[in-house]
Amino acid sequence: MNNQDQKHDAAVDQYVIFKLDGESYGVSIHFVEIIEKVTDITRVPNAQPYILGVINLRGEIVPVIDLRKLFGLESIPMTDDSRIIILSVEELTVGIMTDSSSEVLSIPQENIENATSVLSHVEDTSIKGIGKIDDRMIIMLDVFAILGLNDQESSEERSQEH
Repeated sequence: MNNQDQKHDAAVDQYVIFKLDGESYGVSIHFVEIIEKVTDITRVPNAQPYILGVINLRGEIVPVIDLRKLFGLESIPMTDDSRIIILSVEELTVGIMTDSSSEVLSIPQENIENATSVLSHVEDTSIKGIGKIDDRMIIMLDVFAILGLNDQESSEERSQEH
């Protein structure tokens, strides 16, 4: 019984939960460096349409992705609740713009449905699954897919550039 309890604890992960267009989304806390209030964002010419620009984060230039544009949602003005969640993945630091950041939740792995079984007709690979906690449903995001790191070739190219 004690071994089962330990296995159960190991299958629980923590997620930073944020809002986007009234829905709750989550990213693994392992990728989150910090959550920042919105600061001045410098637009970059000829960037992808979903790139808002770059911010200066304590001397480091960090690109910021507009998740609303990336997911095809309607753009809204930034508010005092808007937050930039700074993610760090494979030596890459990127910010994602959210409507608000609300909490950190521990979600057991068994409460996360695989996206392909739930959303077989949706071709959005940025959704990792749907988390269920109490009476809430949280769209779990695949950080690697959002940052374009699922493509093995581009990952190898990046490592050769550095």
